[in-house]
Amino acid sequence: MTVAGDRRLLEETAHAILGLDDPWPALEEAGLTGVGVPESAGGSGGDLADVAVLLRAQGYHAAAVPLAETLLAGRLLATTEHAMPSGPLTVAPGRFARRVPWARDAYRLVVLDGERAALVAPEDAEITPGANVAGEPRDDVTVRAGLASVECPVSAEDVLLRGALFRAVQLTGAMRRVLELVVRHAGEREQFGRPVGRFQAVQQQLAELAGEVAVADVAVRAALRTPDDEVAVAAAKLNASRAAGVVAGVAHQAHGAIGVTSEHPLGALTTRLWAWRDEFGGETHWARRLGALGRVPWETVTRTDTSPTTVTW
Repeated sequence: MTVAGDRRLLEETAHAILGLDDPWPALEEAGLTGVGVPESAGGSGGDLADVAVLLRAQGYHAAAVPLAETLLAGRLLATTEHAMPSGPLTVAPGRFARRVPWARDAYRLVVLDGERAALVAPEDAEITPGANVAGEPRDDVTVRAGLASVECPVSAEDVLLRGALFRAVQLTGAMRRVLELVVRHAGEREQFGRPVGRFQAVQQQLAELAGEVAVADVAVRAALRTPDDEVAVAAAKLNASRAAGVVAGVAHQAHGAIGVTSEHPLGALTTRLWAWRDEFGGETHWARRLGALGRVPWETVTRTDTSPTTVTW
């Protein structure tokens, strides 16, 4: 799936499926829940760029499915003796983990325990249901029994870093759709006999919105080229999380009360922007982490070599 034509087909297929009311069966049938996971490990093959295509499409459609979590778990399992099982998956970064995405709905949980990992059925764990502001499951998980685990080179810190990159990609997809909705609304909504998009104040809002979306997208695409560089990923997630708050606020201001009704697609998008911006580390977490790293990322922002680096998982 690395050829440009194949990636365009992947993007078209992803948008067609993720725009459905219940996309999960079609995602599994098309093999998209295993993209980015080697075929030898039970996946569908492809690389991180293919994963990003799917995650942008999921964010764009605000699709309520554990796609990012399943792809994250599948890539983790590929580093172990476990093959990727079919069905929705999620990762618990420890035997006692809070706000694990989609834990109650997962076929299996990939539970990290030090330098080992185990596949655990939800019924074999104590799960306390919770949810984020978008209504997506975020559950507390406790696994007390002994685990049939295998060696795993991926740590909880590695999961946090890769999960932050995945959420940042989803945020850019959702922000792109929000921008489209606001531009369309500004062109259709009339006041004083002309579209509101012709008023200078609204034009300034649209410019601010477009700028935030573009800058976040550039940062995330740069991090996808160097996904094991903590500075690049931290900067991408920090910027995407910050932009998400601005984009959601400007979008609702531009739409007025109509944008918060359940019938309008904007609400599904902005609640995910507010939720995802804090998951796998929010602005404060990654700002502090960038400061702790103690180096100016000049070589990152001036990098001319756009070839991807070797990714361990």
